[in-house]
Amino acid sequence: MIDFVDQPRIRRNQYDPLDPPTPGEWTPSLSVSVIVPAHGQAEKLALVLASLAGQSYPSHLTEVIVVDDGSPEPLVLPPVRPENTLIIPSAAGAWGSGHAVNTGVAAASGQVILRLDADMLVYREHVESQLRWHHLVDYAVVLGHKLFVDFDPARVAGDLSPERVLEEVRAGRAGGLFDRETAEPHWIEDPIERSDGLRTAGFGAFKMYVGATGSCHRALFEAAGGMDPDLILGGDSEFGHRLAQQGAVFVPDDASDSWHLGRSQMQDRRETGMRLRAPYVANRVPDFHLRAKGPDRIWEVPRVEVVLDVAGRSLEDVDATVAMLLAGTAPDVRVWLVGPWGELSEGRRAPLEEELLDLRLIRETYRGDLRVQYGEEVPEADPRVPFRLLMPTGVRPLPDMISALVRLADRKSAGLVCAPVPGALRAGDGVLRLERFAAFSRARHLSPKAEGTGLDRVVEEVGGLQWTSAQRFVEPPEGAEAIWGAPRPDATAPAPEPTPVELRAELRRARTEIDRLRRRAERTERKLRWFTPGLGRRLLRRIAR
Repeated sequence: MIDFVDQPRIRRNQYDPLDPPTPGEWTPSLSVSVIVPAHGQAEKLALVLASLAGQSYPSHLTEVIVVDDGSPEPLVLPPVRPENTLIIPSAAGAWGSGHAVNTGVAAASGQVILRLDADMLVYREHVESQLRWHHLVDYAVVLGHKLFVDFDPARVAGDLSPERVLEEVRAGRAGGLFDRETAEPHWIEDPIERSDGLRTAGFGAFKMYVGATGSCHRALFEAAGGMDPDLILGGDSEFGHRLAQQGAVFVPDDASDSWHLGRSQMQDRRETGMRLRAPYVANRVPDFHLRAKGPDRIWEVPRVEVVLDVAGRSLEDVDATVAMLLAGTAPDVRVWLVGPWGELSEGRRAPLEEELLDLRLIRETYRGDLRVQYGEEVPEADPRVPFRLLMPTGVRPLPDMISALVRLADRKSAGLVCAPVPGALRAGDGVLRLERFAAFSRARHLSPKAEGTGLDRVVEEVGGLQWTSAQRFVEPPEGAEAIWGAPRPDATAPAPEPTPVELRAELRRARTEIDRLRRRAERTERKLRWFTPGLGRRLLRRIAR
């Protein structure tokens, strides 16, 4: 049993502290369950299982569970397969690959879950290469590598039989089963390369969790809540978001190779597939890029939860804050009003002399807005919502306060943003505090006993802490002009010095941008010469004058 108590504390997604062993030169100890959701296409499944039978990872630590997701003809296990393989039907009540994966995990016994689609022929070290990372930390999500190749079912009866696949994979020659030069890479390879293997991707690394091969510890899978069975397409993207919310670090492993047998549905019918996928993912993943391209609306999962303590506060104080929050440039917000709501009685009372009159008026003012929630105590943060903002009641937010705070947190890749409010009216009311759920999840996982400022220090270590002035986010309190002075839109604390990894990535991006602009300038110059003959000579004459 591996003790992960003193495992490395990875900052953001910079997993350089991890030094995985070379495949074949170490002794594994973790058990792994390979979950294969399948629907028909028995000839591909036979090749996948044959390749799994040739894996370098110890067979006594490996189990393979094929989940038949309602195939027209029930699938059966082929003769060539790993030693510990079983096939089960997908549980009743839903359908789709996500539901099938959940069914497989429920029946699995492995400490690590590796999801593999039924059209992925894997190389000999595919499982071993991913498992190397899971022996080092228990909060990694490892992404396998794949190339898309044309698949001819007729080859299964010839040179691509399960027996030959097993022989080639076991001998380490899986790379010769298809032509690598004509294979098509997955689209995620480019952003992975541009972000130095996701090291500089920060908390957005989860966006590369798409495809059909990836693994994580079973405890992480369960903490994230498993796959969403309601998502027939886009389930990986949504699950990646929830894995990130649990503090996961995402590691792409180029040595975990595989062949994708045939093109994916999203490649052949990308526009139609995206049309189906977009509303479902956008409703659940605040960072989904297509959410920002549509009109402002209220989504199931907001980007920010705001928590306000309204106990003992006047309706006017509360309304000064809440009205602007709801009318700001970030409408997909959830506002929690914390107060002694249980003390409000519906019995006979003197309406104008009621002790809790303001509390009653606050509740009635926002009763019809579904974005406003009520709690007796500060609620547990919603694990799906990326940010929680704790802020003083009575402070007047500027219209873009929430959007600006989130932009700052994302630009600095910060786990916590703190913005003191000079001239706050009450002690303890003086800080805007934007908490990134993913950073706090990782901090709590790595230091479960840390609380208060101690937890903040761990968050600073794994996610970064950004101090700034609240002057750019809220209106100055009455009488605080002498303290605030003229507005300073760029009033932020100096950013920490970039790391060498970040500098190398920035250099690559700059060089890429220079090359792109140079090519664009050359194209524009050629067009200009073509459409305006003699223009250059006229310009030169004008300059000469």
